[in-house]
Amino acid sequence: MASLAEIRARLAAQENTNQNNGPRTQSDNAIYPHWNISEGATATVRFLGDSDTNNPYFWAERQVIKLPFNGVKGDPNVKQIVVQVPCVEMYGDNCPVLAEVRPWYKDDTLKDLASKYWKKRTYLYQGFVRANPMGDDQTPTNPIRRFVISPQIQTVIKASLMDPELEELPTDYQRGLDFNIKKTSKGGYADYSTSNWARKESPLTEAELAAIEAHGLFNLADFLPKKPSEAELRIIKEMFEASVDGRPYDNDKFGAYYRPYGLEAPAGTSNAASTSSVPPKVVDYEPSHGAHSRPPVDDTPPFETDEPVKVPESTSSDKAQDILAMIRARQSK
Repeated sequence: MASLAEIRARLAAQENTNQNNGPRTQSDNAIYPHWNISEGATATVRFLGDSDTNNPYFWAERQVIKLPFNGVKGDPNVKQIVVQVPCVEMYGDNCPVLAEVRPWYKDDTLKDLASKYWKKRTYLYQGFVRANPMGDDQTPTNPIRRFVISPQIQTVIKASLMDPELEELPTDYQRGLDFNIKKTSKGGYADYSTSNWARKESPLTEAELAAIEAHGLFNLADFLPKKPSEAELRIIKEMFEASVDGRPYDNDKFGAYYRPYGLEAPAGTSNAASTSSVPPKVVDYEPSHGAHSRPPVDDTPPFETDEPVKVPESTSSDKAQDILAMIRARQSK
């Protein structure tokens, strides 16, 4: 992992670039659901570095795109669903969805629609929970937990790292700092903007060091969505177009690639079918890659769904085509 000075240089360079350019439950309880703490409570955590020494940070950025659909084709009982797919900008590639959506922001009539399809970011961390206000949360056998951090908390973390009074990486085993996740509310929504680093350094305990020795650190990249193939990118683009059209999700067409949790793979595919009996409502990204898929993780916390996705009422096929035609005509100008 990079030094504190190198992290600061990278963050500063990213800031300059930006200014210039304008749930599935895992049985091991590895994810710590800090969003479930009570309002006014504080969870104290100690972040650790990534096992991947090529990662210059102690977090990994996750980017997904939410595709809302007017139900599932052939199933009148399901009215609205949202399927999440990976955004390949996460891997430094060009995203076919964002390539189409970006120009929409230039048109005031399309900005809301553009925001609906824009990528959503979360940040994966790992570490120990040192003060846990949730009495019903059970520490797993491996006490090294994973954290899914919202952009709001990430902003606090990054700003603090740029503080010149910070002399050592917060993940240092001897001179590191705890991080306090504080939950308040603003405008009816959870607010974490008062979260902060502890003022005093503290070493890891003997028990924490023993846990690292026994279990090792996670490779955070292992918990990012699988990078889509060319064929999967084409499917993502087709799903996006179907979503904008207002059409229902077509499991026969898309289910072998990306499908809602709780919906079985289409007959005749070699992919493992979901065995959940939960009906698909607002659902998580699920890669359909059989034995090659990553293990399911509870990495879709409610801070991305506090504001429910509003899916327009079903429109006629002609009207949906008119909407797409208008969008693409404006894009080509």
